[in-house]
Amino acid sequence: MKRTITCLLVSLCCILYLSAQEASNQNSLEDQFTDVIDKSNSYQDFKVIKKVKINRLKQNVLDSVASLESRIDTLSGHIASQDSEISSLNQTLESTKSELATSREKEDGIFLFGMLLSKSTYNTILWSVIGILLLLLIVFIMRYRTSNSVTRSANAKLAEVEAEFEGHRQRSLEREQQIRRKLQDELNKQKKA
Repeated sequence: MKRTITCLLVSLCCILYLSAQEASNQNSLEDQFTDVIDKSNSYQDFKVIKKVKINRLKQNVLDSVASLESRIDTLSGHIASQDSEISSLNQTLESTKSELATSREKEDGIFLFGMLLSKSTYNTILWSVIGILLLLLIVFIMRYRTSNSVTRSANAKLAEVEAEFEGHRQRSLEREQQIRRKLQDELNKQKKA
């Protein structure tokens, strides 16, 4: 009895081993088609194929097609998700580029009176204003000096004129006093006479 069980077990292992090798040999559909065609019988110009083999082949083909279709669906979904991710990344990239351009424009510019000016324009305006103010300062200093010298000479002439006037007034007063004395002397002479 033990021998019978041992023989059965050895036979079963051999059968399983052979069927596993056959299954591994028939992994691809092309191998399965070749196997079906090669193991079929010929009758005149026709090939006679066992229904079991053709049904197994059909089932394997359908399983392979279903597997490929599910894989195609999975990959299509994956591609669609990657496309949407790429489009969102492109939008993010575009917004980042526009923010970068705005940031660079602000970095390269200066706000003056509510307007964004480039630094070179700002420097040109600033130095032009400084130059004009310096030119006006020089003009005002020159005019001040001219006016100051004119004022000094006018004050000097005024002082001269005032001195002359004072001298003329003194002389006039002296002449007037002399004329009054003479008049008084004449009046006194006429009173006496």
